[in-house]
Amino acid sequence: MPWFPPRWPPSDSDRIQLYSLATPNGQKVGIALEELSLKYDAHLIDIGNDEQSDDEYLKLSPNGKIPTLSDPNGPDGEQVLLMETGAILMYLADKTGRLLPTTTNARQQVIQWLFFQVAHVGPMFGQFGHFFKFARDKTKDSYALNRYLLESHRLLDVLDERLEEHEYIGGDSYSIADIATAPWVDVLGGFYAAGETLKLDEFEHIQRWLQTVTDRPAYQRGRKVCARD
Repeated sequence: MPWFPPRWPPSDSDRIQLYSLATPNGQKVGIALEELSLKYDAHLIDIGNDEQSDDEYLKLSPNGKIPTLSDPNGPDGEQVLLMETGAILMYLADKTGRLLPTTTNARQQVIQWLFFQVAHVGPMFGQFGHFFKFARDKTKDSYALNRYLLESHRLLDVLDERLEEHEYIGGDSYSIADIATAPWVDVLGGFYAAGETLKLDEFEHIQRWLQTVTDRPAYQRGRKVCARD
């Protein structure tokens, strides 16, 4: 029998359960679920109140981070519990047969850029945002901010060069690589208000791609999933 945390009961026990908050990492999965038209229940995990450290949540996600996904009807008829957005996005793509190519080379192109996001773009942009927006007055010098600013700018260069040659990050089709990356690029000029500092307008291929992705109706709906009021 599937297990559901009593603190966050499902409205429909046959649906996918998403436990998240509308940060860039959380938005990825909400966008994917909307793009794939999957039915799901969304449970807001308020990390500001340390809900991710609740014992019930840690049974879902041992690392105590958001988001987490539970599919009570996994491919083997058993409940699937997943943390880590890369794993979740690949699972949803494989479950539906969408947003991830089936031919070997095209599939690996998307997967490598998905890993590029989870290993580099997310961690570096997140650290840049932390020191740029939240910790300016909490450090004695600018070393950390400069370090993450330079690395974020380098990663934007990598993305811009990729998008000069391809319509989407993974190739010629919209994929989970775009879904994973767009919220993290979007937050730079949005919530972090760092567009001028990072000179985002100079990355013309990123700007073209980001506009295309963020204009998608599923992106607009998915980015609001598990948002605070």
